[in-house]
Amino acid sequence: MAFLEWLTKRKKPLSQMTRAELRRQELLLEKDRNQLLRKVEKIAADKQKLFDRGSTEKTPELRRVLAQEFEMRTTEQLMLARQLNIRSKEMLTVSRLRMLRENADRAGQSNKLGLVSETDLLRISNLIESDSVRAEIYHERLDEILSIGAGVDEGADGMTSAGQSVLNVWDKMDTGVIVDATEGFDEADRTVRERHATPEG
Repeated sequence: MAFLEWLTKRKKPLSQMTRAELRRQELLLEKDRNQLLRKVEKIAADKQKLFDRGSTEKTPELRRVLAQEFEMRTTEQLMLARQLNIRSKEMLTVSRLRMLRENADRAGQSNKLGLVSETDLLRISNLIESDSVRAEIYHERLDEILSIGAGVDEGADGMTSAGQSVLNVWDKMDTGVIVDATEGFDEADRTVRERHATPEG
């Protein structure tokens, strides 16, 4: 419940912060998330090297050590991935609250964030702490809770259809539907350009 405490019990809860203060918190979370991302990437590279070395190693004893090291790296990667998932959701929450604050300020309703109830904050905290709720699903649930929906500017929204199309290309490459990396890039680039050229309804 650390994030719930952060939302409600700090000297100045998030729901009472100004746009500038919320942006500062957002940048701090982004910095932390990027550090975690770099660690995950490094572990993934280390695992690849261990796997490649083990695949050519013929000494049973050394191969067992490499397998154990691979397992330890995987455990560490899973722990960091959980932290990364949580940090991404926390960052999205602060970003959404900042947008609510901006909209409220523009509408002359600076106290609007006070309408986020304790029940809503508890639901948000539970979703953040749940490993089974990935950042993409959390994005949808959070918008529902905060009643943002279509009012959120697409440029600041979590994942547009153009961004999703890039994910789809990577999925095709993962499954072998697209083999050539250049072909994958061209399809992703073309699709994103088409999405931007055609306004979404």
